[in-house]
Amino acid sequence: MNLSLTEEQMMIQDMAKKFAESELAPVAAELDETQDQTLFLNKLAQLTELGFMGLNIKAEYGGVEAGTVAFSLAITEIARACASTAVTTSVTNMVAEVIQAVGNEDQKQNYLPKICSGEYKAGAFCLTENSAGSDPAGMKTSAVLDGNEYVLNGSKLYITSASFADIFVVWAVTDPTARKGKGISCFLVEANTPGITVSKPEDKMGQKASPTNEVNFNDCRIPASAMMGKENKGFGVAVGELAGGRIGIGSLALGIGLAAMDYARAFITERQQFGQALSNFQGLQWKLAERYTDLEAARLLLMQAAYTKEQGLPFGKSASMAKLFAAEKANIACYDALQLMGGAGYIKEYPLERMARDVRITTIYEGTSEIQKIIIARELLSEV
Repeated sequence: MNLSLTEEQMMIQDMAKKFAESELAPVAAELDETQDQTLFLNKLAQLTELGFMGLNIKAEYGGVEAGTVAFSLAITEIARACASTAVTTSVTNMVAEVIQAVGNEDQKQNYLPKICSGEYKAGAFCLTENSAGSDPAGMKTSAVLDGNEYVLNGSKLYITSASFADIFVVWAVTDPTARKGKGISCFLVEANTPGITVSKPEDKMGQKASPTNEVNFNDCRIPASAMMGKENKGFGVAVGELAGGRIGIGSLALGIGLAAMDYARAFITERQQFGQALSNFQGLQWKLAERYTDLEAARLLLMQAAYTKEQGLPFGKSASMAKLFAAEKANIACYDALQLMGGAGYIKEYPLERMARDVRITTIYEGTSEIQKIIIARELLSEV
């Protein structure tokens, strides 16, 4: 068994690390405080120039073909500095991957180069609705065929990057008579299409620089050629892409957890209490040992899931295991890191309070921890 990274994977990891340290870390607190979209988009554009919006996209479409392992490594390094930037990068990669996986050749030629080059600032994944979050098959958004067009009506909630995304991947019911989850199709919808309205960004607890919006479709007409894949077969596409997205979110959670523990570790080696450094106290040493062990285990689970996906093997269970474990342990790591810093951890002058807010959502989006447990259990029982 060889756990070593390839030269290309190490190069991408190092590039992401250097960019995060030099370009993102100095402005992360400002982005959290101000949600300056101009600054945020500038950093995304720089990442795009380096190839980070098409990490697993074929070179013929403008991507770098680095693979899922490199994608996971990059998201972790970016998240160490700015979780908002990491989630936008992860979702845009996911949008590009779904187009590459199920789009026809015209769709791939038309949209992928625009995503990978930065002509499109971002992509958005429009699946969640008010009554269809953990139960996406329960969606109500409809797409009705009218001549050579589909007419979209409905609303999507909690859509990352909708404020500035140029392309939406949208799921809608095309056969309301079909059994639940069987009459759903997938569409590519350009953001400037008449009939689309995007709400103001939600006022969130964390990852505040990354806008999260409601997207409404009101008699939005799109060409029939905008459908990706087969009619009424879109739900399986969504399930498959969410599994890949979980590797991204698990990697993001890992990055936040590591950054929090690294900061707290440095802090306790310098702060003095009872005439000695806090790091000399065994109780605090044990917290370090436990949390870093958790995060290393999370890293290995993520690498296993990413490698399995990269090899074209079934990876749904391993992705859910990695996302569940990484997100839960990163939340604990941020909590303990803040505790290690005492009162200082609670003050905005230090980054721990931001990290604690940013990490919280990782057990919720791309499938809650509870949903991951259901997926894992079903997979395990199906093997009996």
